[in-house]
Amino acid sequence: MTNGSLEIIKILPCENGRTAEEILRKRGFSRRLIVRLKRIENGITRNGRLCRTIDRVFSGEELLVRSDTEKDGSVKVSPSLSTVNIAYEDEHIIIYDKPPFMPVHQSRGHYTDTLANVFAAKYPDRPFRAVNRLDRNTSGLCLCAKTRRGANIPTEKIDKVYYAVCEGELLSPLTVDAPIEREQDSLIKRIVSENGKRAVTDIVPISCRNGLTLLRITLQTGRTHQIRVHLSHIGYPLAGDELYGGHTDRISRQALHCGEMTLIHPVTGERKNVSSPLPEDMKGLVQ
Repeated sequence: MTNGSLEIIKILPCENGRTAEEILRKRGFSRRLIVRLKRIENGITRNGRLCRTIDRVFSGEELLVRSDTEKDGSVKVSPSLSTVNIAYEDEHIIIYDKPPFMPVHQSRGHYTDTLANVFAAKYPDRPFRAVNRLDRNTSGLCLCAKTRRGANIPTEKIDKVYYAVCEGELLSPLTVDAPIEREQDSLIKRIVSENGKRAVTDIVPISCRNGLTLLRITLQTGRTHQIRVHLSHIGYPLAGDELYGGHTDRISRQALHCGEMTLIHPVTGERKNVSSPLPEDMKGLVQ
């Protein structure tokens, strides 16, 4: 549990007699964070007194640890910003169901309308840490950490399922294995190139309607714009994706949605399965 900026860790019988550092390491604190805690005033305390990492602790005692040792004042709180649905939340992580047309991070022209602003409105004293990112116009599940320990999860340990609507009728499952690199004269656009980094995308068609196909997509690698580039490469660009050859006559953004996420919780070790329904603009294309 947490109390303000403190995290309370109760020593279990099986941990009796271990050092404070051993307890913190077992509970998911990185070595780097433990070093940082030792350097700040009252970073780790027990019974109101400083506790050194080499001190032994005993069953029933409680360690008070500063769970957040940094603040980020660069993200503005925008009270008028609409709220974003939360698919899952606990004391360490929060998974937003991000709507389309909302950037995750602040950038030029987007200082008050981002997911970072939404987080800052709810947790003004905590830094914003997005563990996985989505393009501005891609909707769906976005995992953010509320504590340093919550951020201690490699992106390769997070399994995601994307749903997409492509132009054309794709009838059979396939795997696209084609390297991707940035187009030389563009800061944004990516292309398939033999000089790029390996990128592998698994694509399963679900249904076809009016010259469009609803797809279920998983990634074996995580390259920028990977799904968009690979679908364009095989001749089935995302509906609404003008950058990669799609058309906006039926939807005004790329029809891409992160609909499922499975992860091992970075603190508890529990397996979490979270889902998000297909948004209305994409649903209208295929129903």
